[in-house]
Amino acid sequence: MTVSLKDVAERAGVSIKTVSNVVNNYRHVTPAMRTRVQQAIDELGYRPNLTARHLRKGRTGIIALAVPELGNPYFAELAGAVIDVAAEHEYTVLLDHTGGRREREILVSQGFRARVIDGLILSPIELETEDLRGRDHDAPLVLLGEREYDLPYDHIAIDNVAAARAAVRHLLDLGRSRIAFLGARTDRVNEPSHLRLRGWRAELTAAGLAAPDSLVAPTGGWDHADGAAAMSRLLDSGAAPDAVFAYNDLIAIGAMRVLSERGLRVPEDVAVVGFDDITEGRYGSVTLTTISPDKQTIARLAVQSVVERLLGTAETAGTGGARELRADFRLVERESTIGRC
Repeated sequence: MTVSLKDVAERAGVSIKTVSNVVNNYRHVTPAMRTRVQQAIDELGYRPNLTARHLRKGRTGIIALAVPELGNPYFAELAGAVIDVAAEHEYTVLLDHTGGRREREILVSQGFRARVIDGLILSPIELETEDLRGRDHDAPLVLLGEREYDLPYDHIAIDNVAAARAAVRHLLDLGRSRIAFLGARTDRVNEPSHLRLRGWRAELTAAGLAAPDSLVAPTGGWDHADGAAAMSRLLDSGAAPDAVFAYNDLIAIGAMRVLSERGLRVPEDVAVVGFDDITEGRYGSVTLTTISPDKQTIARLAVQSVVERLLGTAETAGTGGARELRADFRLVERESTIGRC
């Protein structure tokens, strides 16, 4: 049996408006009245009709999250965090997979689901500034990642350069000096791999060490196989690194597999640091040292940004309408650099 506001009002002996005020968490309701209504709600098992509530406001109650790869553990974990935060705001999340393809990112950003969603959280790879400049869909758009578009859309990221420098500094402090970078992209100049490469180079330079191209191994993708192939090419070239900083954990794990096959010990012969702190890195035969972005904060900032834009409460004074929001990161030390304790 469906329980209505009227049923709750009759049980509590109050008006329907009072019940509505409690359900919507209006602050002017007295504590005693709130307790009285909440008791009736609990006794009857009332659940608000969120769909109807959103429709009364001219909304659908749905936020879309579009990421390059749903199969990538980092994006899967981020999606889970976004779903949890959205639920706190009584929103449902629609997941979309762009494959990191520009045409798909353009389609998503231009609002092809305009009648379905209230806002969009997008993590682009190939999208260009001009692709967004003519956007005519008024649903709030929030961008994730390091690419900067100089457009009036909120942007949430960690400092990839600083994070990369922290990873390299950790390896330097362990006495490593020939630190390779796996996962460079030569076709993009403003995406996270380029920024992490910049941080790798900056920290080595600051330590008075060379940062030769011979220690940079590009990859065509971001999976285990890409890391394994890059590590094989690097070893075959005779570069002989004593440490590896990988673009992400999947590349790092693939690299560690090749090192083991070649008879090289991790971390004794080659220390390895990844990026993303995915669950898989915590349970291998050698656990992975990694940069851990604060995924919970990224998710919370992204959802709050959409909600604030919908409510018109976003603080944008002096920003040209856009906000740069930063999430933190930390270095998690594990066996791939410090060995087993």
